[in-house]
Amino acid sequence: MANADPIMSRRSDRPLVEWPTLAVIAGCYSVWALAIFWLPSVSLTLAVVAAALAIALHSSATHEVIHGHPFRNARLNMALVYPALTILIPFHRFRDTHLAHHMDARLTDPYDDPESNFWDSEVWDRQTPAMKAVLRFNNTLFGRLLIGPALGQVLWMRSDIAKIREGDTAIRDGWLWHIPAVAIALAVVAVSQMPLWAYAVAAYIGLAILKIRTFLEHQAHEKARARTVIIEDRGPLAFLFLNNNLHAVHHMHPRVPWYRLPKLYRANPARYLGANGGYRFRSYAQVFGRYFLTAKDPVPHPLWTRKD
Repeated sequence: MANADPIMSRRSDRPLVEWPTLAVIAGCYSVWALAIFWLPSVSLTLAVVAAALAIALHSSATHEVIHGHPFRNARLNMALVYPALTILIPFHRFRDTHLAHHMDARLTDPYDDPESNFWDSEVWDRQTPAMKAVLRFNNTLFGRLLIGPALGQVLWMRSDIAKIREGDTAIRDGWLWHIPAVAIALAVVAVSQMPLWAYAVAAYIGLAILKIRTFLEHQAHEKARARTVIIEDRGPLAFLFLNNNLHAVHHMHPRVPWYRLPKLYRANPARYLGANGGYRFRSYAQVFGRYFLTAKDPVPHPLWTRKD
């Protein structure tokens, strides 16, 4: 899905400051500060929930930064979201893998799409029965929420460590830059009222919330343009994900800010649903109802074949 409207992504047509995005980032840090400094004295459970929501929103805001918002200056944008509220996700690795993911012709490829949940069938066949059971469970929404953050982190770090050992300095540097980012976040938490263990729980829940969005963003399909979903939800999750539930719209217009995506979709839904082959859900409630305990996809990619 190449950007179909180049005019909408020209830097010269963008405002110097995209205030809605800046407001979201400011609000995110405000909720985060409230959650760790004040809410623990009221209810630690409430504090953990609020922190988790702020962490999830921070990740969504980081996604906007990766795509060039809210300023035209990339370094200034990065500075806005540099503290690693998620603890586990390095900004530079998130940026590099996500931009590689936007090569739409590679979507769902077990090797070339860094965000794919599909496996090479030959690799799948070599897994132990226990590992296969874990991966099948992870392909239900319940499993993705429960073990998805841990499993995804382990597999991602295992892959990155292997590449670092092979001499990939970009990946190494991405993780090294993550160290001060984590230190900033944890230093603030350390002087707050929230125990570090409780913050770790909040970070895990925040990552689990994000798994709701990524659970079925892409499907296996012979046509690249039909691999990306549209979820027409307009509720709290849509805001928490900064309208990235309209994922096909985002892939067609990757430089358009989050607050313009609903208007683009409403102006011509037939265009986007025609492009993605009708891969659509009405809401996240429908997704939960259909796939909470049922796997949407097999783990081995049903269409992918090894490229010689």
